[in-house]
Amino acid sequence: MPKSIWLLVIGMLVNNIGNSLIWPINSIYIHEELGQTLTIAGLILMINSGAGVIGSLIGGYFFDRIGGYKSILIGIGITIFALAGLTLWHGWPHYVIFLTIMGFGSGIVFPSMFAMVGVLWPEGGRRGFNTLYIAQNVGVAIGPALAGPIAEFSFTYIFMSNLVMYIIFFMIAFFGYRNLGVNVPTRNKKETDKQLNDGKAKDKTPFYSLLIVCSVFLLATISYSQWASTMPSHMQGLGISLSEYGLVWTINGLLIVTLQPLASPLLNRYEHKIKYQLVVGVIIMMLSFVVVQFAETFTIFAVAMVIITIGEIFVWPAIPAIANRLAPKGLEGMYQGVVTSAGSIGRMIGPFFGGIMVDQFNMDILIWVLCFIFIIAIIPCLLYDRPLKKV
Repeated sequence: MPKSIWLLVIGMLVNNIGNSLIWPINSIYIHEELGQTLTIAGLILMINSGAGVIGSLIGGYFFDRIGGYKSILIGIGITIFALAGLTLWHGWPHYVIFLTIMGFGSGIVFPSMFAMVGVLWPEGGRRGFNTLYIAQNVGVAIGPALAGPIAEFSFTYIFMSNLVMYIIFFMIAFFGYRNLGVNVPTRNKKETDKQLNDGKAKDKTPFYSLLIVCSVFLLATISYSQWASTMPSHMQGLGISLSEYGLVWTINGLLIVTLQPLASPLLNRYEHKIKYQLVVGVIIMMLSFVVVQFAETFTIFAVAMVIITIGEIFVWPAIPAIANRLAPKGLEGMYQGVVTSAGSIGRMIGPFFGGIMVDQFNMDILIWVLCFIFIIAIIPCLLYDRPLKKV
């Protein structure tokens, strides 16, 4: 890989170690420490993800207008401000306020990171996005493994650790991303407006296909987000400790890294059949929740995580890669912003929806509903390229 991609990978790793320190304990902290119901916890996480949706769209716009370097620094700066506040004041309602600001700042960062990969290494195809995905999940392997023991000692140290990781990320971005080649817009406003007014840019067909494929991301994320919202409380109710819950995420991250040498050649060989990769991935992810339905011990939950990890290897990196293919020149940031927003909307709806279902019904009903959502997600997997074939 080019050196520039490695710099992005290192930044993504540090970023996700920080993020994954806090999100596994969010629902537990709100429920156990702040004394709120799971429905309220889901609502707060929904607000956090809603801020992430807005941040993602703005981040994509910033990338196309002011470049990736400034966009990323702005996002990191906002997140550092929020984490500093969260470290000092994490009671009620301060926790909600700073968590929302943090979601907004983080949302600005991600589309620029993925758009930079597509612009800097277009010949890399899916490989660049796969590598960023691996970096994200190495962070997921490390963060929750640390979060459990740290949270059992003191939640305050969780917020402090996240703040330190974001300061490190800021230094990497400030010194490393300045000369990557996508730090200024690919064209000025006059050139952009001219590009958008020509016949090719007016064709909305790629954007319609993007929205269809993003619906897969949204639906799958609604279900997947339960692992970070309703699942920890469910596992604790079965006598599984917070440290063991963190270990489940460590299994997720490590498995993604170890499976990549086996999965990458297969995925690259059949990259022209990427929509069938999506279908296979969605079905495998659904099967993991069937296993969860019968899980009562840590071992069975670990097996379910192994299954869903195999599924997400097919799905998560494919969607930004498809978006990069569909994006007209000069709109790479906007298209990645839409993808990131779709994931954020899923994370926004998922915890709130899951909290209501558990509070009003029970975990068993929720799991079967999530399986049905995965079945629905198969339909747009098969249909997203239909608008392109009509052109």
